[in-house]
Amino acid sequence: ISLFGVTDEQSTRDKNLKMADTDHLDDDFASVDAGASKTIPCQCSSLRKNGYVCIKSRPCKIVEMSTSKTGKHGHAKVHLVGIDIFTGKKYEDICPSTHNMNVPLVDRRDFQLIDVLDDGTISVMDDNGDTREDLNLPPGDLGKDIQRNS
Repeated sequence: ISLFGVTDEQSTRDKNLKMADTDHLDDDFASVDAGASKTIPCQCSSLRKNGYVCIKSRPCKIVEMSTSKTGKHGHAKVHLVGIDIFTGKKYEDICPSTHNMNVPLVDRRDFQLIDVLDDGTISVMDDNGDTREDLNLPPGDLGKDIQRNS
């Protein structure tokens, strides 16, 4: 066995493979994108309070924003405070006003709760009347409150 956990037999077999030998492999992939997030670059000076921005790679809603004046040799700086839209955690960042930051493309949808099933899944309806039954109750106290009040 080599250092990488591959036997000498496997190593020899892999070296003898030709590109044509792999034609029998199924190259059908379900997805071809790189898994990148849906963001667009935006200049810091054009960001606004109550808008969205990625701080430390987390999508945040901007709750505070201030711009400092330029120094003798520097650029204006933008101080951003944002709340993570998924966890509620607070993030801060300071960047030059001419610097580009990633802005997440946020699609907010409101649903009305129809039913809470015994297995912890919920049934909801959107504004168009379409229903979804593939969502689970959130964990913790929020999930318990929803189940109790339904």
